[in-house]
Amino acid sequence: MKYQSQKVAQLYFVGALILFAAQITFGLLGATLYVAPNSLPDFLPFNVVRMVHTNALIVWLLMGFFGATYYLLPEETETELYSPFIAKLQFWLFFIAAGIAVAGYLLGYSAAEGRSYLEQPLPIKIGIVVVALMFLFNCSMTLLKGRKTVISNILLLGLWGIAVFFLFAFYNPANIILDKMFWWWVVHLWVEGVWELVMASILAFLVIKMTGVDREVVEKWLYVIIGLALFTGILGTGHHYYWIGAPGYWQWIGSVFSALEITPFFAMVIFTFLMVWKGGRDHPNKAALLWSLGCSVTAFFGAGVWGFLHTLAPINYYSHGTQVTAAHGHLAFYGAYAMINLAMITYAMPHLKNRAPYNQLLNIWSFWITTAGVFFMTFALTFAGVVQTHLQGVVGLSFMEAQEQMGLFYWLRLIGGIATAVGVVLYIFSILVPVGARAASPAARIQPAE
Repeated sequence: MKYQSQKVAQLYFVGALILFAAQITFGLLGATLYVAPNSLPDFLPFNVVRMVHTNALIVWLLMGFFGATYYLLPEETETELYSPFIAKLQFWLFFIAAGIAVAGYLLGYSAAEGRSYLEQPLPIKIGIVVVALMFLFNCSMTLLKGRKTVISNILLLGLWGIAVFFLFAFYNPANIILDKMFWWWVVHLWVEGVWELVMASILAFLVIKMTGVDREVVEKWLYVIIGLALFTGILGTGHHYYWIGAPGYWQWIGSVFSALEITPFFAMVIFTFLMVWKGGRDHPNKAALLWSLGCSVTAFFGAGVWGFLHTLAPINYYSHGTQVTAAHGHLAFYGAYAMINLAMITYAMPHLKNRAPYNQLLNIWSFWITTAGVFFMTFALTFAGVVQTHLQGVVGLSFMEAQEQMGLFYWLRLIGGIATAVGVVLYIFSILVPVGARAASPAARIQPAE
């Protein structure tokens, strides 16, 4: 490993995996409540279980982004981090704040106010801002003193965007229409805007490292991808404005631009496979390459195809609020953001722990099992959503009457969730638990090339 300050990334990766395990655990509990509503203790009602599940998702993904940044930034800038101490302090503040928030949810203390993903109490929100400022100061100072690359510049642009748009979480107007509009300025402009910049930058870094393709070629593709992401994603926010009382022209704007949101994800698929083919280098870290390719493909289907299925206003009029949305959300978050973090962790941890082999074969198995589990959940929820749309929109049943007809799909979703959990356990084991040379694949016995 060239730069000693990269070691702070290991803290973030381990913390992210702990929170990932928590997210999956509470996801399973939530899926269980769908099929057995009275199976959990009274202190674990569905609203609390869901709150922990969704908040753990956001926090572990952000923690993964922080770790990925602290790992790749020294290599991109060709200099040590400005302050490894700030990076370590930031981690513990963030991790402890996340733990306090979860404890608060379980004890019934939150600031939900009808705003999913932003249920953190005010002191925790302030703590998040402090952590973000520490992170951005550290990264910006590192970038200023070192080499500037397209990857590092776009990555920092995305990270600054995450911080800026989070500030709208503090603004909660009394008018419910304005409340929903500004709430989407956080949630949508994160996941369908600036997060895509972070994802594309990390993916570009991994492609350069593992394929050996010229940086200039990768950077040109990166410009195209982030240009498409911002062009479609910003006005694509309009597909959330259809039925909240916003002016009717948002139905046209939202339909047109959100339909185009599939294009940056399709470009990512072409980009990753073309670069791997063009590079022709037999990189020893097969698992990291698999996660990188899988990320682009699964993001295309989850965020692109499944998003397009119900994004047009005439279709969304009937599918809005059904399990079609849940299907899209699960596959999109997993494909676009969970997988890019898992790819980066798989690539970086052998360097950070200074050991090879690591259990690469088990890691590859975890990829296929986890991905299959998420796709199985997605298909189950998609069929559930189609049935729900028909029963409510055509037959005229109430929401609860329709739910009574969908038990089979919820059992199937639970089965998919269990498979996903098994894959996640295998992944964590493969990354964190040392193994002997015989347990690893032959390729894993080679220290991955820088």
